[in-house]
Amino acid sequence: MIFYTIILVTTALDQLSKIWIRSVMEVGESMPFYKDVISFTYYQNSGAAGSSLQGWAPILGILAILIVAGIWWYRRQGGLPGMLKQSAAALLVGGAIGNAIERLLFGKVTDFIVFRSGNGVMNVADIAINIGIVLYLLDMLLSRRGKDKKVQIS
Repeated sequence: MIFYTIILVTTALDQLSKIWIRSVMEVGESMPFYKDVISFTYYQNSGAAGSSLQGWAPILGILAILIVAGIWWYRRQGGLPGMLKQSAAALLVGGAIGNAIERLLFGKVTDFIVFRSGNGVMNVADIAINIGIVLYLLDMLLSRRGKDKKVQIS
């Protein structure tokens, strides 16, 4: 149940934040959000991360749906054991759905979150996908450490 809850919350937060940004800002407009750490700059991206693959939004939207279906199928086959892997996959799915909705409906995604480092403009879906990847890698690392300890004990 937590799997679907994370997907629902992630997708809802992503969509609501994008609706809000589109309603209060003009494309290219910026405003501070949290001290000097985060600001909002409204940008429309018709491609992928780092503004690559511009104009490919419909294809990327379909690809996201295929990835979501693959993760869902893999989970149904028992391929995501453990809470950490389930949470990671749910964040990936929620983020993919959030961006796929905009790519398929509008042909672009709303990006607006800028971190102080200045390395790109993101949205809630992008952040969820990144956190999901980190959690999945953490799970792999922890699983590996557990296997190494079992080998040492034997």
